Amino acid sequence: MERESQFIGQSGAFLDAVERASRAAPMDRPVLVIGERGTGKELIAERLHRLSNRWEHPLVTLNCAALPETLIEAELFGHEAGAFTGATRARVGRFEEADKGTLFLDELGTLSTGAQERLLRAVEYGEITRIGSSRPTRVDVRIVGATNEDLPARADRGDFRADLLDRLSFEVITLPPLRVREGDIGVLASHFGRRMAAELGWDGWPGFAQHVAAEMEDYAWPGNVRELRNAVERAVYRWDAWDEPIAHMVFDPFDSPWKPLTPKRAATEPAAATSAAPAASPASPDYESIEDLRGAVDSHERSIVEHALGRHRWNQRQTAKALGLSYDQLRHCIKKHGLTDAE
Repeated sequence: MERESQFIGQSGAFLDAVERASRAAPMDRPVLVIGERGTGKELIAERLHRLSNRWEHPLVTLNCAALPETLIEAELFGHEAGAFTGATRARVGRFEEADKGTLFLDELGTLSTGAQERLLRAVEYGEITRIGSSRPTRVDVRIVGATNEDLPARADRGDFRADLLDRLSFEVITLPPLRVREGDIGVLASHFGRRMAAELGWDGWPGFAQHVAAEMEDYAWPGNVRELRNAVERAVYRWDAWDEPIAHMVFDPFDSPWKPLTPKRAATEPAAATSAAPAASPASPDYESIEDLRGAVDSHERSIVEHALGRHRWNQRQTAKALGLSYDQLRHCIKKHGLTDAE
């Protein structure tokens, strides 16, 4: 758990969310943690537990999306022997396991209507009833829920119980996505890179080449911190020269000239099905702000050559071939833009 339980960041938006969690921790009330995938919702849940008066008791986690609807209630509330096919013996649920402690319900928005109703009773009255039993059991559990969905909008549509949402939202902590955490990408990338370098037995940490650092800052990181960690660790383990700055990073590990082609959709499918959300593309240059055409073109050319050199480990013949240039043309570009191996 130590590997994953660190809070790293310096942006105001991130520190505000952590501070709010710290202040809410001693309050023995339910908390909702909202955020995109990979933003650290489970870390906030752990902080809420560790800084509460329940820290000596269990922190029990349940991913509500990982179980089918037919089993989620039995997992939450337990069951008696013979309650349903396959229930050969009685089993306590997560609520009883978390008694006196904290129950973290991840992907809360996937709970079925029946599970929501039983959860509401558990939160409101502090008691649960095992499936197949008529005798309620008292439990003392603090609920921390997490989701990446808009629960108020779902409640307005009738997809989520509004009364349950009211009882779970004593405090709501919304985690900022990585793309708005100013200054945190570099800090996190350096942390993950150093850790991976140590794991590989490198003698030092060379850091990232300037163009790779710029690419990381410009990338949208839809998977947030989890995606950043994967990209950095992948770049480090693929880099052979530990004493030279890492000059190439693959953001999409599935990108390959040999990846299988996506089969064409059947003509009978609705046209709307073929108009799925398009893949994110880089933002277009701000042409209105260009006042020096030659300088803008040179800057773009330098970025392309710099990225290609990093990708091919500064093998100039391979880089020239990849860019459709002769070796002499590439050498001219390197000299023109002042690029060196050290960079």
